[in-house]
Amino acid sequence: MSTLTSSPNFPVEHGAPRVAAVIDIGSTSIRMAIAEINLGGEVRTLDRLSHPLDLGREAFENRRLSRKSIEKSAAVLQGYQRVLQEYGIKPADVRVVATTAVREASNRLAFADRIFVATGLNVEPIDEAEVNRITYMGVMPHLQAHPNLADGKSLVVEVGGGNTEMLLVRGGNVLKSQSFRLGSLRLLRTLKEIRLSATRRRAMMESHIRRAWTRLTDDMQDGTPVHVVAIGGDIRFAVKHLLKEGDGNSLAELSTSSLEKFTSKILTLDEDAIVRRYGASFSEAETLGPALLVYTMLARHFSLDQIFVCDTNLRDGLLHDMALGGGWTAEFRNQIVRSAISLGRKFDFDESHARNVAELARKLFNQLQNAHLLDNRHEVILFVAALLHEIGLVVNVRSNHKHSLYLIRHSELFGLSEAELLQVGLVARYHRRAFPQPSHEDYGALAQEYRVVVAKLAAILRLAIALDDTRSGRILEIECSIEGKQLVINVPGVDDVSLEQIAMGENAGLFRDVFGMPVLLRARRS
Repeated sequence: MSTLTSSPNFPVEHGAPRVAAVIDIGSTSIRMAIAEINLGGEVRTLDRLSHPLDLGREAFENRRLSRKSIEKSAAVLQGYQRVLQEYGIKPADVRVVATTAVREASNRLAFADRIFVATGLNVEPIDEAEVNRITYMGVMPHLQAHPNLADGKSLVVEVGGGNTEMLLVRGGNVLKSQSFRLGSLRLLRTLKEIRLSATRRRAMMESHIRRAWTRLTDDMQDGTPVHVVAIGGDIRFAVKHLLKEGDGNSLAELSTSSLEKFTSKILTLDEDAIVRRYGASFSEAETLGPALLVYTMLARHFSLDQIFVCDTNLRDGLLHDMALGGGWTAEFRNQIVRSAISLGRKFDFDESHARNVAELARKLFNQLQNAHLLDNRHEVILFVAALLHEIGLVVNVRSNHKHSLYLIRHSELFGLSEAELLQVGLVARYHRRAFPQPSHEDYGALAQEYRVVVAKLAAILRLAIALDDTRSGRILEIECSIEGKQLVINVPGVDDVSLEQIAMGENAGLFRDVFGMPVLLRARRS
């Protein structure tokens, strides 16, 4: 008899500190940060580079990137590659991400392929959920270190060229995350064909911003004071010129009145004047006014005398993520689970049963580590799917598993990308009835790697559901072992598991097909 035990999710690495780099291909520039990551996961920035490049205007107007822009991007990245070689950074220690502009371009694959041919770098378009996750990684240490923000409610906001990203945080917990199409370049695009005075131009932008913030912030005003924490290059530009000082490791406090005056001054100037007067690049000058107007109106919307400005960015979050080996910390995992529970309550799920199934699924996952060979991210995907596997009941009992997939895919869960959300939905979809089939549209479209993941996790979920078939929560502990070619699940401290054995007989077929082992459930009396 052999016993199945869990293996560590985070391998311990030994050796000297490593040098890593992250490259962010944004709407208005391509930026790179190079840092040293020591054995304790601490990050020390060594170099920062930035090159203005207006990809956003093309992407938002034409839905594609021109050949000229693609070649310019390749040239910039070839220059960055030479810097990486000077630092001796290996390709495995470089992460290249692209945000809204590239993600929304219809020829984004052609863009990524051209960059790979020119540089050997893999461009990863990241969605809003991944941006919010990385923002969380970068900004939370600053919030937790500040006495007024550690336990208060904070709205973390970054105005980009295409989108504005938002995190609502209270006491270290993410209450809401959202991305919406209100970026500085999008605002400028709405005014492109119209000749307006500076006053009328500002009024029209304010109208667009006001509509967006009203929809977004109405459900945040529950009487609890809200602090606004602004991040992003435009607001840091304002801090640089208004405060004349700053600490890269702290939160600057910027009065709303001074921000409003500076914004009004910027909005009266054209791009050439901003470049001459403030030493900005042309791409900075173009987006500065609209972005600052969003921050100003947000501060006024919440009647704030000041906002906090955090000197962190997407690249800081990416470097911190690399320092963790791409793994999810326990606290980040808890944030995802809290978001899933909130979603379940929205659909009036059986919370007690859902939590019991999720805990049993987690224990099965850990004890079957040597069989499934999946990592800690997959454990979170399984746990969330277990919590939400029955939310489709609110729509229809007979096909609730299919409705669960639909509801999960079209909901916002903090910290999960679109691909991960689809995996959660599919695992929930296969908690009952038909096994995964290539003819099933969403499942069949997955790459083999992800089909296997979904099948493994769905098989484990079915076992967990059988263990709580009575919905009594009476089975809390399990012990898994392999006896011959059979998986045996022992239940300590329970005298009779006959009902669960019947359910296990009905639910264990997928596990047998995926892992090649039948399942035996038995009680282990005290």
